[in-house]
Amino acid sequence: MRETFDIVVSGGGIAGLTAAAAFGAQGYSVLCVDPTPPIMAEADPGSDLRTTAFLQPSVRVLELAGLWPRFAAHATPLQVMRIVDAGGETHEPRVSHDFNAADISDQPFGWNLPNWLLRRECVARLQDLPNVTFRAGIGTKTLTTRETAALIGLTDGTMVAAKLLIAADGRNSPMRAALDIGVRTTRFGQKALAFAVTHPVPHDNVSTEVHRSGGPFTLVPLPDRDGTPCSAVVWMETGPEVARLAALPKDAFEAEMNLRSCGLFGHLHLVTRRTVWPIISQIAERFYGERTALMAEAAHVVPPIGAQGLNMSLADLTALVDIATPETLGAPQMLRAYHNRRYPDVALRVAGVGMLNRASMIDAQPLRDMRAKMLDAMYSTSPVRHALMKMGIGVR
Repeated sequence: MRETFDIVVSGGGIAGLTAAAAFGAQGYSVLCVDPTPPIMAEADPGSDLRTTAFLQPSVRVLELAGLWPRFAAHATPLQVMRIVDAGGETHEPRVSHDFNAADISDQPFGWNLPNWLLRRECVARLQDLPNVTFRAGIGTKTLTTRETAALIGLTDGTMVAAKLLIAADGRNSPMRAALDIGVRTTRFGQKALAFAVTHPVPHDNVSTEVHRSGGPFTLVPLPDRDGTPCSAVVWMETGPEVARLAALPKDAFEAEMNLRSCGLFGHLHLVTRRTVWPIISQIAERFYGERTALMAEAAHVVPPIGAQGLNMSLADLTALVDIATPETLGAPQMLRAYHNRRYPDVALRVAGVGMLNRASMIDAQPLRDMRAKMLDAMYSTSPVRHALMKMGIGVR
């Protein structure tokens, strides 16, 4: 007998798990599947060592999903975002500007948590929801849509039906492909190294982006590690340079990362393994098909600049939760309203983050000098700085 659910979520990453929790908390029957069981311990060789900064607007949907109380105990506030240009002849800061959340809000910009921990807490939350089923190790394979339901074939050979399919199954989404929805992809020739470091200088809840060439070197605050200040690092560079850095022995790698960090936090010590991630921009032609909503990386991908990625995904989820009703769930008018609400903002952010990324990659010295002057002129003006902060975190 075919199982029937209100909603099937294809994809068990942080976005998919959060979607299952949010709709489950609203009383819908939900099935969430993912072909890869989530890794929920930092020490596991396959764990995701990246971190996620939840910006202010994302907290509402996390509270609705019952996840924010679980996350808050492990979260490090991000009070200040610091942009540093170190693109001169030597690896030294020459322009630095702070964006302090206190200038626009009584709350931090956001809160930072490790991705492996987020998965652990999401799975624990789903276990508390009797109307939500999470099947790890099973993915979606086929999709047939009708006016009244989506019929989804799973990799274990079973078939399930749902009023709404949420495709949160990644940048190579099989459900998006099944609907023949195209994507526009931009490749930058970059990859990113993600790892964690300790350092003697406290981070004071300051997230720091150091720009030189190849992409930003970003340190994001984490809780202390064995009593020592700790930060997550995302280091973006050209593909060949990342391959070289990833292959270096630990001592040689630490020497390279300390040069690139300009000594802003004292001597950095590598405390986790290094993981490598591809960098692209991507946006789907539309964010819906019959009985299907695309969200997260199935709909859009951006480079890891300004904490935009998962926060855009949670804005997708917020829109879906706000628009959905039991009567219109998966109906054409609901899905069109979702697309119309999200697509303009996503397209603007994909283009904007892409431009910032290209500016951060500049290698020629005269262009780096020009970039420093432009950044200094823009960020020195209070109204411009405040407008950029509000736009970046998605508040009016």
